[in-house]
Amino acid sequence: MSDDFLALSVRDFSAATADKTPTPGGGSVAGAVGMLAAALGEMSLNFTRGKKKFAEHEAFYAGLAGRLTKAREMFADLVADDVAAYSYYQETSKLPDGPDKQQAQQTATAAAISVPREATALALAVLEDLQALSDKCNPWLITDLVAAAVLAAAVTQLSDLNVRVNVPSLADQQAGAELRNASKNDVGRAKALLAKIEQAGDAILDGSQ
Repeated sequence: MSDDFLALSVRDFSAATADKTPTPGGGSVAGAVGMLAAALGEMSLNFTRGKKKFAEHEAFYAGLAGRLTKAREMFADLVADDVAAYSYYQETSKLPDGPDKQQAQQTATAAAISVPREATALALAVLEDLQALSDKCNPWLITDLVAAAVLAAAVTQLSDLNVRVNVPSLADQQAGAELRNASKNDVGRAKALLAKIEQAGDAILDGSQ
């Protein structure tokens, strides 16, 4: 099967994930979830902008549209990056034992950590944009916006798992501990942003706004 998993249908992507193969795995799924988070944000925006009621926010909408589209494209790239990082690690395992293999595996481990850290940074940026949109959103689309936020927050948790499973393999344990703490803090930031977005959604759904 080709490594271009995003060329598959949703049905086939899920089947490929279910197969007894290492990819697509948790990292690739995190990228796909991030794509959907950004896409739902775009949907919420597209059903909001252009309406007279929200005309004063058009400049904001224009900038946001570009950022969300770019985020969706970057999440797609991260799916491929995750597959490439795992493939590289597999290749290093075939090298003869020795310093060269150890160095190559450290590089591969760093790559395996870098991808989820990038996904987390991107998910946090999407969450910040969704929060900014939450009080300027067509109320009929608020559930889609909140759903987008739930998915973006999930990306940070999925990515945190990938960081935590790989940091023990780093030779520099202090760097590993710092990465683990940074990842944990980012999950906390994501949860806080999600809570604010959910609160904005509740205000609309409960009729208090």
